Amino acid sequence: MSLTISNLVKRYDDHWVLRDVSFQVERGEVFGIFGSTAAGKSTLIRLLSGAERCSGGNITYDTKDVTTLSCNERNFHFPRLTNTSIWEKLFKSDKRPQIADGEGQVVALDQALENADSVLLLDDSFCYMDRLLRHENYQKLRRRVKEKNLIVVIASNDFEEVMLLCDRIAVLAEGTVKQIGTPREIYENPNSYAVARICGRNNIFQARRLTSTKAEHPEFQTLIGEHRLSTQRTEKVHLGAINQNVCLMIRPEHISISFGASFPEDNLLKARIVEIRFHGATTLIVLDSNGLLLEALVLRLVGLKIGDECMVGLPPDRISVLKD
Repeated sequence: MSLTISNLVKRYDDHWVLRDVSFQVERGEVFGIFGSTAAGKSTLIRLLSGAERCSGGNITYDTKDVTTLSCNERNFHFPRLTNTSIWEKLFKSDKRPQIADGEGQVVALDQALENADSVLLLDDSFCYMDRLLRHENYQKLRRRVKEKNLIVVIASNDFEEVMLLCDRIAVLAEGTVKQIGTPREIYENPNSYAVARICGRNNIFQARRLTSTKAEHPEFQTLIGEHRLSTQRTEKVHLGAINQNVCLMIRPEHISISFGASFPEDNLLKARIVEIRFHGATTLIVLDSNGLLLEALVLRLVGLKIGDECMVGLPPDRISVLKD
């Protein structure tokens, strides 16, 4: 059994909220709808639950077209848990005045997991929980999904949450699904600027290609700092025209910092440390390389201080060329 969404469309008058959204979710799977604020995540959950009518497209569950079913008819199989529905339920009981918002979410999630038998729709259902409580409930949700063989679709603007919780993720931006994949696939290989910008911390900067499309390792010159960088082998469709700008991307953990001998093939740049941010297990270092600001993530901060000059390495196989 599966939940299949085909070319789903939603608009309000002349404003398009969702366009041609398609994906499929199998039993026993937690599927994440991830995007920034106002990307259309909550609207999509409402369309799936029947709380709102689609402007086009189809929703199929177990080969049955449920697109035109009313909210009450569909809600029997597709319960929707939102922060509004949580408090609607708890206000009808004697629990609401006695519990905090995060505790209310736990109670509502427990009830939803107890009653759900096919599809469960979650919209920002962990936002009031503290970190420890969230992780406990992530584990509980995943355990119950496997035990009851449920289909769960969760909407969230927290990338860490969908990374930890979901089997697969659909990245929603500008009303369309930009990429679908496992958390690792999305993190390691964002397929466009729109995805890379919101899926985890990234260094993204503009550059202009210098070499032909046939080059084994294309070379670019950054617009800021005028640094010459080689990148991993890239499909021609992503390279763009020789005289057009593209975006390059490298994760902070892939940038190396050194003060001694290094390897030129790692795109060495001179830089100065301008900021150090302690993040507990890791430390984020902000570097200025002739105006190009880069963030590097290190496990241990040893002998580094603001104002120090150093060399930073950007390995070519870690630099991606983004389309769009």
